[in-house]
Amino acid sequence: MASRASRTSSYTQRALLRAGLVAAAAGAALGAGGAATASADSPSAAPASSGDSGATGEEESSLSAAVGGLGEAGVQGVRGAHEGLGGAIGAVKRLQLDPLANTGSDPLDNGVVTQVADFRPISTRTVTGPITRGDSLSELPLVGPVTKVLPG
Repeated sequence: MASRASRTSSYTQRALLRAGLVAAAAGAALGAGGAATASADSPSAAPASSGDSGATGEEESSLSAAVGGLGEAGVQGVRGAHEGLGGAIGAVKRLQLDPLANTGSDPLDNGVVTQVADFRPISTRTVTGPITRGDSLSELPLVGPVTKVLPG
């Protein structure tokens, strides 16, 4: 039985490794495509300055600081990936999290209330309420402000 457990673990490790390699290859391809697009958009004779792009000075300096020693091609690649992913990430941020929200068969639309002595009652609806109302990721109380830093 021990050999079966190690075999299953080996299969799981291989599957996770393959998934990681696919994700890394997709990220590298996306970065290379973004760099090629960014290079094609900028004039090749003149060096790119912060005034050539649509980014503000603050965005430009934070982007340059984030990618550090990658050079101009690396900055342009990261900028291209940032702009290319903006639409996809924006759609995910606006997606309704609970597909059964506002229906009669929503399993999250329930609650438990408890009260100890004469303290204020505590309910689970405080946590499940935004999801059962059909809020998206950007509208959630704690996560919403964090999603503002994502593109889109």
